Amino acid sequence: MGEIKCRINIHGNVREYVPETTYKQLAKEYQKQFPDDIVLVLVNNRLRELREKVESGNLTFITTADKDGRKAYRRSTALLMQKAVHNLYGEEKITVRIMHSIAQGYYCELKRNEEKNGTSEQAEWVAVDEQMLRDLKQEMQRLVVADFPIEKHSLPTADAVELFRRLGMTDKERLFRYRRSSRVNIYELDHYKDYFYGYMVPSTGYLKYFDLTLYKEGFMLLFPGKDTRTVDVFVPSDKLYLTLEEASEWGHTMGVGTIGALNDAVSAGRIQEIILIQEALMEQKIGQLAEQIKEGHHKKFIMIAGPSSSGKTTFSHRLSIQLAAHGMKPHPVPLDDFYVDRDKTPKDADGKLDFECLEALDIDRFNNDMTSLLNGDATELPVFNFKTGKREAKGRMMQLGEEDVLVIEGIHGLNDRLSYSLPQESKFRIYISALTQLDIDEHNCLPTTDGRLIRRIVRDARTRATSARETIAMWDSVRRGEEKNIFPFQEGADVMFNSALIYELAVLKQYAEPLLFAIERDCPEYLEAKRLLKFLDYFLPVPADNINNNSIIREFIGGSCFNV
Repeated sequence: MGEIKCRINIHGNVREYVPETTYKQLAKEYQKQFPDDIVLVLVNNRLRELREKVESGNLTFITTADKDGRKAYRRSTALLMQKAVHNLYGEEKITVRIMHSIAQGYYCELKRNEEKNGTSEQAEWVAVDEQMLRDLKQEMQRLVVADFPIEKHSLPTADAVELFRRLGMTDKERLFRYRRSSRVNIYELDHYKDYFYGYMVPSTGYLKYFDLTLYKEGFMLLFPGKDTRTVDVFVPSDKLYLTLEEASEWGHTMGVGTIGALNDAVSAGRIQEIILIQEALMEQKIGQLAEQIKEGHHKKFIMIAGPSSSGKTTFSHRLSIQLAAHGMKPHPVPLDDFYVDRDKTPKDADGKLDFECLEALDIDRFNNDMTSLLNGDATELPVFNFKTGKREAKGRMMQLGEEDVLVIEGIHGLNDRLSYSLPQESKFRIYISALTQLDIDEHNCLPTTDGRLIRRIVRDARTRATSARETIAMWDSVRRGEEKNIFPFQEGADVMFNSALIYELAVLKQYAEPLLFAIERDCPEYLEAKRLLKFLDYFLPVPADNINNNSIIREFIGGSCFNV
């Protein structure tokens, strides 16, 4: 009998390989056909690392231009950085903590661990200078040239918890106490061990493209953008950084800076107190915003913008209530009412109607109406009929008095091209997004995009009868729209408002999981559903019974006192 071989369909081309062949060998054979580096493979709709041995089935190569490949590259580069820090400063008890994701990079800080009474405590941050950063980059580059393998080991969960305790990774030790799975995959790079929430490249030689630059109290680890072999130029986002820092500091003040700490609070019966404090803090911040707007005197147009599932609608309602409590008269003005008639809507590159581009709005009509209102004239505002696809005159008259303000919500609210004729002093711009206060652990910040996607999955299923599969399928398109129409203008906001609730993912878990489990394994969206389910598995569930009916989370799970 001949040797048994694996039959692999590679992008429509069936080939046979001996079972000892690795996917890394296949990637090397096919790399010339791809402009970007192959870092993973998709086999029978399951992601596989290149170090693994082949099996029969359908195979697709995943490069750094793909979402999963890009995540694997960043994850692996973070491990490379941690190892370099350990090599340089391990004897001084200095470790690195990944704090936030900003633009095309991670904001990181160095910390010094100290032993007190036989236990490891986190001390103050360590100042980073240019020389330290040069040394760190040089050590990372040395590790890349050496091409050390990144190895995966499977450990019993109890052994992993003990490993993290010995290594001083207290966040991971805490998190894995609540892990239901009996085993954990640990990655090792030249004797340095850690856990990561996803797949990795096979060796350090793949990690050629990165850079480091000083920023604030630490430094940025920078990655490539659309050009996967060129590191993006870092453009500081100071307002975003300050908002993220404030959220992180509040979480640590409450003793719930990580998922493991939140689980501790749930199991200790403290979660109701945390919910009440979080909701009170959010109401206080909205009240302070209303006071700031009132003190502005000449502010007539409150422009609110933010990415999908930021809670813009609930926030607008709550801000309007606070403005009224401060003696003002707020009036909602949906930008959707200024859509051009549907037959005049521009089309995107695929020939589909592009409702998210600025040109889908009648900008001139908006400016004429707003200028008329600012001048004190009685003005008829349009109403858009979504059934007919046309603007209609419904006799909706408005005239602004001294205390009247317009609350204008829409994705283009921060773009001055929308309101080009309005004086800058008449506008107050608010950027809203769900910037979570939680970290997964010391080396993994929680992606804010995941929180918003889970919010949207739950809301769309409840309000639009849209399946989780459909929501996931359209998410990349939604994100592209945000990158084009919202994020470029966020730093121009007068205020950034963080709508994330520190407890929300523990509540959303019970609504999202059944929807995600409904996605069949042969669907393209299955991989993302599986990833989100694994992520939600880290949270202990929290019931929604005692959450206020004006909470932002009610916009997604239901039970809101507002029409959302």
